[in-house]
Amino acid sequence: MSDTSGWYYCLTHQTVEKGKGCKGGDRMGPYPDEATAARALEIARERTKAADEADKKFRGDDED
Repeated sequence: MSDTSGWYYCLTHQTVEKGKGCKGGDRMGPYPDEATAARALEIARERTKAADEADKKFRGDDED
């Protein structure tokens, strides 16, 4: 069940939506506010980069 009052980023339309909008599989969120939802892709990239770095460290191949 999705939060009908939160802010979301729609991957299909590449826009920010409040509350009900496109289907859940096409959206990222909920986010606390419109500005944060607008940064959804940037936030996802940052989290992916951090997870990749943590994986490297865990495997022991984090040294250059």
